Amino acid sequence: MDKKLALDLLEKMLLARKFEENVQYYFSLGMIHGTTHLGIGEEATAVGTCLALEKDDDMFATHRGHSAAVAKGIDLNGMMAEIFGKVTGVCKGRGGSMHIADKDVGVLGANGIVGPSMALACGAAFAHKRRGDRAIAVSFFGDGATNEGIFHEAMNLASVWRLPVMFVCTNNLYGMSTHISRVMKNTNLADRAIPYGIEAVTVDGNDAEAVYDTVSAAREKILSTGDPMMIVENTYRISGHSKSDGNQYRTKEEIAEWKKRDPILLHKQKLIERGLATAAEIEALEEATTEQLERAVKYAIDSPYPKVEDIYEDVYAE
Repeated sequence: MDKKLALDLLEKMLLARKFEENVQYYFSLGMIHGTTHLGIGEEATAVGTCLALEKDDDMFATHRGHSAAVAKGIDLNGMMAEIFGKVTGVCKGRGGSMHIADKDVGVLGANGIVGPSMALACGAAFAHKRRGDRAIAVSFFGDGATNEGIFHEAMNLASVWRLPVMFVCTNNLYGMSTHISRVMKNTNLADRAIPYGIEAVTVDGNDAEAVYDTVSAAREKILSTGDPMMIVENTYRISGHSKSDGNQYRTKEEIAEWKKRDPILLHKQKLIERGLATAAEIEALEEATTEQLERAVKYAIDSPYPKVEDIYEDVYAE
């Protein structure tokens, strides 16, 4: 890991964290409507994965997809405006928190259903294969989604058709409020790829460098072999499942232990220990990312709401 990559990983994680902290704050003030799902504590999974991708690679996020979109290079102003429901948003204020998309940077969408991104990614991967592109499709999904039928259908399809798709399981141990051990006899999620003949790799999802290296190697292998792969990134969601989650199903001690393994904190320590950045450089990056988010929030607040008379624009079916 050279200095540039090290600082890029830190910058994107800081932007992702501060983006969500701002969303959480303005939601509490009633300035953001609908619902929102935060991934505070999971930033290394999204950032380490997406920085290892190329612009032409397609990425499908989950309903907890803010960090992945930030890491893939989406415009912060447009994304914040989208969550505020403003017409200047990346989806003209019609998608909101759970439906962020921007095809120009390879963010092909997120949705509120559990698991469909796996099937959608197969479609995008099929298109890349037919065109002969040197690109892949990436699907993010949670541990709970591996119990859905779409997981098995997509894995089987990708295997049989040999699609250039990467299945990225963000294993944060909880499907909403249910611990993984209560719904799976074997909690080693990589084993779920075995029946489909798909190679699976497990990585510490709180180590941004390890995630980046793992995904980089997997991407090259997918392109060279033409076969799909599955990456299991073990992490922890510090924030609740959604805005209404009081975290009553987890102990304060458990959350406190995982906070010690905060991916941003660990990455900062690694940078200093290796001499890749000074405390002053990190502080400057903190300030710069804070200013970026302040500008994004101002842009969103100052932007207009969509007009009622424009409600049928961009509607392709009735």
